[in-house]
This record gives sequence, structure tokens and C-alpha cells, in this order.
Amino acid sequence: MAAPEGPLVVGVDSSTQSTKALVVDAATGQVVARGQAPHTVSPDHESDPGQWWEALCRALEQCGPAVHRAAAVSVGGQQHGLVTLDAGGRPVRPALLWNDVRSAPQRDRLVEELGGPGAWAERFGSVPATSFTVTKWQWLRENEPEAAASVRAVRLPHDYLTERLTGLGTTDRGDASGTGWWSTATEEYDAEILERVGLSPDLLPRVLGHGEAAGTVRPLDGLPLPQGALVAAGTGDNMAAALGLGLSPGRPVLSLGTSGTVYAVSTTRPSDPTGIVAGFADARTDWLPLACTLNCTLAVDRVAALFGLDREAVEAGGGVTVLPFLDGERTPDLPYASGTLTGLRHDTTPGQILQATYDGAVYSLLAALDLVLDADAAPDAPILLIGGGAKGTAWRETVRRLSGRPVQVPRAQELVALGAAAQAAALLLGEDAAAVARRWATADGPAYEAVERDEETLARLATTLNDADTLLRRH
Repeated sequence: MAAPEGPLVVGVDSSTQSTKALVVDAATGQVVARGQAPHTVSPDHESDPGQWWEALCRALEQCGPAVHRAAAVSVGGQQHGLVTLDAGGRPVRPALLWNDVRSAPQRDRLVEELGGPGAWAERFGSVPATSFTVTKWQWLRENEPEAAASVRAVRLPHDYLTERLTGLGTTDRGDASGTGWWSTATEEYDAEILERVGLSPDLLPRVLGHGEAAGTVRPLDGLPLPQGALVAAGTGDNMAAALGLGLSPGRPVLSLGTSGTVYAVSTTRPSDPTGIVAGFADARTDWLPLACTLNCTLAVDRVAALFGLDREAVEAGGGVTVLPFLDGERTPDLPYASGTLTGLRHDTTPGQILQATYDGAVYSLLAALDLVLDADAAPDAPILLIGGGAKGTAWRETVRRLSGRPVQVPRAQELVALGAAAQAAALLLGEDAAAVARRWATADGPAYEAVERDEETLARLATTLNDADTLLRRH
């Protein structure tokens, strides 16, 4: 490995399942060292924030001597999670994670009480899904009032880790835009919604401006980062991945992970009253309209496991349709749904059911693609396919067949951590984070030509989803 040309920075990805850390050459984007440590998640989608910190320290320690030379660090983290802290900065209870849908009744009431979906979209850029932090806070108030009353600070997952590093409560506009209490119209916390849910703005972190530092690393036992290293604002995982790709407006991204997401950078503030598109801010000064599904790679893997199949053991044909909403669903907005299988015949094979599960997972994402992209975006722009699923042939070919677009798979892995590293490098060098990532050529990778779109399968999925609507909405 060639000697680093520039200063070293650290990018962190604190996801649902693990924390990853990369030590990166700020000049070239070369990954000098990496580490990873797992998290434990309960069956009801809760996680102890303290283990995120322990995992961060272990992941950094695995990076070896290089981490001790890091000049800056940034944390990208899973969005929407509700972290509640007491007066001593200790978690009051386990964090409620993004994929916890218990707050669906609270979401429904909040949407109605604040004037309906259109009013929410106009003010906050998004109609809140059950993943949004404001719905989780309201759930906590109603179901665990003693715990809510003892809370002295409310944070998002990346905020929690950044604050452990610096001792200061900060966040960024990208992650804040997914809370449901930060307005994209005013770029401030919204006093009316905070009053309605009984949350004092004094309990929330300061929202940093673009390029503003969160602070510096303080001396802490077990933390191998050098004291005094710069700490960037950090951001949510999708915003960090967009930075990691050096994303320019109009380029669609489809991310296949525990959740599935489709997004693009936009220069226009999104406001979708249907709730399909979340009108997030990005980690810079633009916007990141995004649609997210709760059921993606884990749902497909679960169906494969039910039949004892390898995840690549798909078979074409059969006419079977699967709506793989095993955890309820966010896009489409069906929080009470479960998985649905129709069209089963005597000659249907397990491989055909598995392929239909891929189709159902990808269909939900592609249905939102045109809503995510600006009207002037090129209709034949290649989809950047990222996330763990992007490595799979079955995922890639399903996206090609159902989208009719070319697909490009970036060689760069760990894009959330790379985006955080680009943010740290930008802070250190006084540059733009997306420009840093483009200089690192993170989006380069194999390209696959467009194939004819499978209109028959798309039509069958649309009809099945429409016909099953009443069943899927049943509590």
C-alpha cells in the first residue's frame, strides 16, 4: 500500500447492525485502515446506545496505529432513532430505531392534528412515517410517561456519538430533517409541533451550519482518536452515502440494505403531500428527496430461508406475486401490513416465489423513482446501485428488468463511512464534501446496459397491490 499523500481522517458508519470505521487519506480517498464491531438489536427494534459507543471504540481500535494520526472525524448514523438521555447523559431506555412501527397510531393522530398531509409536507417537507422521531417521542410519552418525564436530552443516533466525542450537543440539517420537528421551510425547529408533543427545544441539539465543526475530540478512556482532532457535524446515513458518492443533482441512487431507499440530490425543496417522498435536506445546502421501504434484503433472505434456498437461486416465470411487507411497510404507507403471496399454482417453484419476492421489494422503490427525481432529470440516467444487495446478481438483474434503465455499481464499498470521511476531509481542508468524494472517484464501477422493461410483471404487481389494499390496512 502506497504511503498516504495527505492528512488522515476517520469516517464512521453507525448502522442498525454494526459500527464501521475507516481511516482515509484525505488527498486520495485511499482507505488506509478499517474496523467493524456488531450491535445487538432486540426483536422489537430497540438498541442500547451505550453499545454503539463501545462498538465505535472497538472499531477504531481495530484500525491500528493509523487511527492515532487522524486529524478529523465524522459520524454517519442510522436516521430517525429516538435516543433519550438523563441529566447525566446516560440513556433513559433503549433507543427506538427507525424500523420500529409501534408509533403508527401516534403518527396518524399527529398528521390529522396539524392539518393533514398537505400541511405537513409544506412545513416539514415530509408527511411523517412511523419511522420519524416525533412519532416515537409521542409513543414514549403515551406508553412510558415516567421515562419521558425523566428525559433531559433527546438525540438522534449520530448526535449521540458525536456528543460523546465532543461533549457538545449538536446535529446537522440532513439528519434533523427526518425528525418531524425541524422545518425544511424555515430551517429551524418548529415551535408548534414541539409544544404539541410536549418537547422543550432546550432538550434538542444545536443544528450546525454547512461546514461548521461540531467540536474537537476530548480525552476519553478507551477512545484511540487523538485529543483535539476536529469533529465534523456528521449526518444521517442516507445523506452520508450521497456525500460518499459525490452525488450531483439528477442522478438516481437505489440502496439495497436492511431498508431499501431511492433518492437523488435536488436543488429544489421537496414537498410531497402523498407522503411517498420524504423531503429531506442533504448534508450540504441542497435537498435529498427520498423514498424508503422497510422490507428489502432481510425480507428476501427470510423467504429464501423458508425454502432452504440460496438467495441467488431465483427462477423466472410462474405468474406468482409477492408483496414482502414482513415488517409492515413505509412505501407504500402500510404500517400494519404483513407479507402477501398470490397466484400460487401446483407447478409454482420455490425459486419463482423467491424471484417474485425480489420483484415486490424492487417494485416499491421504483414506483417512487420519478417522484424523487426533478422534472428535468435525464430519463435514461444510470441508476447507481449501492448497499449490500448491490453485490448480488439477482438484485442487480431485477432492478435492470423492472426499471428499464442502465445500472452502475460503484466499486467503493462502505459509502456511508466514506461520506463521513469526505465530510471530515472537507472540514479539515476547507473544501466541499461532495467535491472531495468526486475527486476520490467513489462512484466509479462496472456499468450494465438497459434492458427492456418487464411491463407484465409491473402491471401484475400494481394490480395486486391495489386489490389487496383493504387486507393490507387491517390492524
